[in-house]
Amino acid sequence: MSDRLDVQKTYKTYVGGAFPRSESGRTYKVMDGEGEPLANACRCSRKDVRDAVTAARKAFEGWSGRSAYNRGQILYRIGEMLEGRAGQFAAELQKTGLKKKSAERRVELAIDRLIYYAGWTDKIAQVFGTVNPVASSHFNFSMPEPTGVVGIWAPEESPLLGLVSVVAPVIAGGNTCVVLASESKPLGAVSFAEVLHSSDVPGGVVNILTGRREELTSHLSSHMNINGLLYTDAGFIEQYGKQIEENAALNVKRVAGEAVEDWTDEAQSNPYRVTDFQETKTTWHPVGY
Repeated sequence: MSDRLDVQKTYKTYVGGAFPRSESGRTYKVMDGEGEPLANACRCSRKDVRDAVTAARKAFEGWSGRSAYNRGQILYRIGEMLEGRAGQFAAELQKTGLKKKSAERRVELAIDRLIYYAGWTDKIAQVFGTVNPVASSHFNFSMPEPTGVVGIWAPEESPLLGLVSVVAPVIAGGNTCVVLASESKPLGAVSFAEVLHSSDVPGGVVNILTGRREELTSHLSSHMNINGLLYTDAGFIEQYGKQIEENAALNVKRVAGEAVEDWTDEAQSNPYRVTDFQETKTTWHPVGY
């Protein structure tokens, strides 16, 4: 009798609140910390990027139109659901090479970061909005509003904490997003999609793709229906930063490309990350009439 072979799971993408396979039908192997095959992930294509952007654009009006308080409730719910599956995520991070305590610590920080940004949703307008002095009989207000659809390259070496740290502030501010997961460690992202799916997050608010950055970076950065781009890996900035900035100029996308070395640093809980993808809207209101 021959030894039984393990069935390696093929993880799907997360687009529009569903879990489709890549239209390309291609996959690539994901290795564990020992260099052994761990699972298969979808190798997404330009068509997958287009589908994800369409889903994000469709979800934007509804998500940005919700009250800031409600968005905070939903981010808090994501944190609750992640807490309930903390053991699973810690085990997955250990398979990527982290020690047990380090993996558990990163899961705890990811949960705390979600709660942190949940608390900021209904305070951003108060802290970063202003009432402006004017010479005429008007009230003049300047208030932050979401930019639109944001394309995100998740941190390569921090597949859960880094991912949460870049996605949470973007959606807390009312934007929707298309995320390209870590290429070498994508399982934390696709498992996190299952948490999003069970956390009251409307379909299309967060869309997660997997695949080769070399193949997908140009497609994501040049898409004309994306309004902002976010990436934080120093090596990625060096390799693709100029190309992304040139593509962003085609339709004047906002670009946030600050390198982050340590996502466990408490300084990464920062309300200015929400304002990276906020526009300022000024309103004049007559008084005395």
